[in-house]
Amino acid sequence: MQLTEVRVNLCPGDGNRLKAYCSLTFDQVFVIRDVKLIDGNDGLFLAMPSRKLTDRCRRCSEKNHLRARFCNHCGMRLDENRHLHQHLGPGRPKLHADIAHPISMECREEIETKVLAAYEKEIELSRQPGYAPPPLDMEDVEFCHEPARRAAGPNS
Repeated sequence: MQLTEVRVNLCPGDGNRLKAYCSLTFDQVFVIRDVKLIDGNDGLFLAMPSRKLTDRCRRCSEKNHLRARFCNHCGMRLDENRHLHQHLGPGRPKLHADIAHPISMECREEIETKVLAAYEKEIELSRQPGYAPPPLDMEDVEFCHEPARRAAGPNS
């Protein structure tokens, strides 16, 4: 499976560590949305889409994310440090789990290389007059009365 299209939507603000949201298309048949390009301590990196990890309330058994102070269903006060009880090993406790992610380092490096190239291209496009960011979701095109105008060709 090949990465066939990368759409990049730049995030405003120079001090913002979140640089862009990306949409990755593989073989024109499979899309991963909400991939974040983040400026970390060691440079730019990709954060794959993730979900908050949850546990269940002892009183009503409803799911709550691990940092919740109160149950979303019954309002019972929850142990704010319960995420530490589930943490194994060194480092920070895990509060999120990736929904989609590359399995091999080679795949991750290939995706990062293509996304970083698309990001640099999008930065250049954003400096041109009349720039309009690309839609990340194909469904968004249906709701627009007028298609977004791009300063140059498609981003891939």
